[in-house]
Amino acid sequence: MLRRIWALPTGKIAFGILALVAVLAVAGPLLAPQDPLAGSPQALTGPSGAHWLGTDYLGRDVLSRLLAGSRTSIVGSLEVALTALLVGVLPGILSVYLGRVFEWSVLRLTDTLISLPFLVFAVAVTALLGNGITQAMLTVGVLVSPLFFRVSRAATLAVARSQYVEAALISGASFGQVVRRHVWVKVLPPIGVALAQTIGIGFVVVSSLTFLGVGVQPPAPTWGGLLASDLGYLDYQPWAPAVPALLIMGTVWGCNLLADALRDVSGQAGRSLVTKVGER
Repeated sequence: MLRRIWALPTGKIAFGILALVAVLAVAGPLLAPQDPLAGSPQALTGPSGAHWLGTDYLGRDVLSRLLAGSRTSIVGSLEVALTALLVGVLPGILSVYLGRVFEWSVLRLTDTLISLPFLVFAVAVTALLGNGITQAMLTVGVLVSPLFFRVSRAATLAVARSQYVEAALISGASFGQVVRRHVWVKVLPPIGVALAQTIGIGFVVVSSLTFLGVGVQPPAPTWGGLLASDLGYLDYQPWAPAVPALLIMGTVWGCNLLADALRDVSGQAGRSLVTKVGER
């Protein structure tokens, strides 16, 4: 799978972007040339040898704050995606097999989650539980989980109606065996695509919430928070919002490219399997 993705031009670009993002998440705070929280009298200065991206309104080094804020921004998007994955996939698979009552219940719950505006709901939950990034991301992950529910349910329905699954059930195979041997193989590719897309969605949500000052206590740096503070001083530094905006856009673009590459590879694998079966 990884070799097939790497063979695609979109896969190479996606891996390159996401590898850089991973380095920033792991080593960003260590690479910061200065203390990201230390102010100085040199406020709102342009790029120089001492400050490659200039300083903000409190004289803090912008490059150091971007690097230090990488981990919070990226980990928050992963929290959203993994929470949505855990909450959405299992009910989506079980809704096909556990009868009408369970199916109706989870479908109505999914409809309810879809109807909730997740940004407003996340703000309300953080106001109730405390202004923390984990509370906000877990809440958003639950609200995004219908994506995984629908994907896993649709894939499971397609497999559950196939003749080989019915034959396995008639021959005495248990529900767990059918899921492990037949259902999971078919459900995994679309879940991978949904996961890549959700990481990008989560990154937009993290950036939006931190832009609004939700989830992170100042003066902790985040890409969304830097973008918000830079917009307040456009008269002095009209170029300042470009760097955090490009980082956010590039990360989301890399996630979407990875989702496209996964979708293409999954389609190629499915067509190859159909061709082999036809030859036999």
